[in-house]
Amino acid sequence: MKKLIILFTLLNICSFASYAIAKPISVIVNAENSTESLTKKQLIDLYMGRFVAFPDNQTAQPLDTLTPEDLRALFYKRLVNMQLSRVNAYWSRVRFTGRASPPEQHQNEQTVLDFITNNPNAIGYVFSESLTQENKRGVKVIMELYE
Repeated sequence: MKKLIILFTLLNICSFASYAIAKPISVIVNAENSTESLTKKQLIDLYMGRFVAFPDNQTAQPLDTLTPEDLRALFYKRLVNMQLSRVNAYWSRVRFTGRASPPEQHQNEQTVLDFITNNPNAIGYVFSESLTQENKRGVKVIMELYE
């Protein structure tokens, strides 16, 4: 009986962990932004500092989202298949050379949504389930990232 309880507990933990990892991530921009979609390569170029503008040459301001659920780590793992420590090391080198600056960091998904709603050049990401009818009004989804 004790083994059964331990097995059941482990299965619940594993299913919760896989649920958290499997949540889709929505890449969002201001609703007035002319960008309707980006390729994964274009998104990588924006978030890794190679490009500083959207395809229509409008300046882009990438944002990172810090959450207790490690949204930032999941985003970079899905985008460039790199651990966050490697992404941070990359930005340390790039910042040292003066070629580019890392994305501006925001403490939670709501601050990212608010910032993007008020800034037509901003681009960010949130868990797709965080987009409600109310907070989706000022933004549009241009890409979704899955595991």
